[in-house]
Amino acid sequence: AGRICPVRSAPAPVGSVKKPAETIVKNPPSVGSNVQAPGKSGSLNWGWPVSGQLLKRFSSEGVGSKGIDIAGKRGDIVKASADGVVVYAGEGLVGYGKLIILRHNDEYITAYAHNDRLIAGEGQRVKLGQTIAELGSTGTDRDKLHFEIRYKGKPIDPLTILPN
Repeated sequence: AGRICPVRSAPAPVGSVKKPAETIVKNPPSVGSNVQAPGKSGSLNWGWPVSGQLLKRFSSEGVGSKGIDIAGKRGDIVKASADGVVVYAGEGLVGYGKLIILRHNDEYITAYAHNDRLIAGEGQRVKLGQTIAELGSTGTDRDKLHFEIRYKGKPIDPLTILPN
């Protein structure tokens, strides 16, 4: 199934958002409620993996970001964004640091990169909101979570799935 590729460039940071990508608000509160939201992803309920300022948006153009970057502090709790199984936990993908990948069903996977400490292990079943890692800066220049959602192996904008 779709492999995660390293991010090679980083666009300038953007302000915090509370709404999906279509709505940009100046100086709103930080993103990250763990409210369950059934939605455009069938029977899965989704929640934010961390709370914090949105640093970088999804881009499907060129070498852009195939996910979003959310600011945080080293040691902040990273939570599973939906029920699933850990299919990868390690440091083997260049540019992602300590990485966890969850398979949620036959269509969706999520990736959580740059962690300081991995808590969940491969093969472990996790629930929405369960702690899977601690935020860090492995493989990057600052404390943050790089978060990706893939649908049938293709990167999609997490802001279209995560609750408002």
